[in-house]
Amino acid sequence: MDYFAQQLINGLVLGSIYGLIAIGYTMVYGIVGMINFAHGDIFMIGGFIALITFLILVSIGLTTVPVILLLVLLVAMAITALYGWTVERIAYRPLRQSFRLAPMLSAIGMSFVLTNYAQVSQGARVKPVPPVITGGHTLFENDGFVVRLSNIQIIVVITTIILLAVFSWLVARTRLGRDMRACEQDQTMASLLGVDVDRTISMTFVIGAALAAVAGMMYLLYYGVVDFFMGFVAGIKAFTAAVLGGIGSLPGAMLGGLLIGLIETFWAAYFTSEYKDVAAFSILIVVLIFLPTGLLGRPEVEKV
Repeated sequence: MDYFAQQLINGLVLGSIYGLIAIGYTMVYGIVGMINFAHGDIFMIGGFIALITFLILVSIGLTTVPVILLLVLLVAMAITALYGWTVERIAYRPLRQSFRLAPMLSAIGMSFVLTNYAQVSQGARVKPVPPVITGGHTLFENDGFVVRLSNIQIIVVITTIILLAVFSWLVARTRLGRDMRACEQDQTMASLLGVDVDRTISMTFVIGAALAAVAGMMYLLYYGVVDFFMGFVAGIKAFTAAVLGGIGSLPGAMLGGLLIGLIETFWAAYFTSEYKDVAAFSILIVVLIFLPTGLLGRPEVEKV
């Protein structure tokens, strides 16, 4: 039971990171109706920007950890949001009225561009960072096995809950959220009613990229490493999480992220780590066979 509790904590933390990335997928799909396959690489860029910003702040003599983390978070979100805006302008906007596969193929191409750009500019080696947030709390101990909840795990989960609440409120209660929902239902009618469709779609990409930057920073603080290829792996799993939870649903994206994180962690803990990804994708296949819209997704309505 103690071992199970520890793996439960680990799975929830990993799932929170996947959920933050998955929200970006589901926001873009909800409005544009396309999957932004470059989103995982935006997450990777956010991790690198967080690392570079952290090293710069430390090199100029800033030593107060809360101040450093706040500045790193703001800089990473701002610069990564600019990357998200650029992806929308280059890979999506010119092809929005083209055939349906064109934006997807363009986004895949942008994914390769960002991956190789990071590899060339930062090198192919894994970039480590020393532990920034240390310490934790011992929940209980039994027969020499200690169940611990580290401070960084607490920060990751709390940050995820806060951001989910903020962006759910933004979509449900603000003018931008109303514009997003209008574009999701009918972009042509929304534009006739005064909604700036181009601006709304751009802001959706910007918000999704900012969330990916937060996930990238949390990944850096939790695992202590970043590399140019991590965006592909995490992006595929986050996409799986978005589909599993019901793509187009913010709570569904977070639920899917938590489930993928738990499945992956428990499979590696009780069976073998080599097949943890197979287990997660197998669950996805089963869900899509019996529940094609995902766990919290809405059924598609035929337009007449």
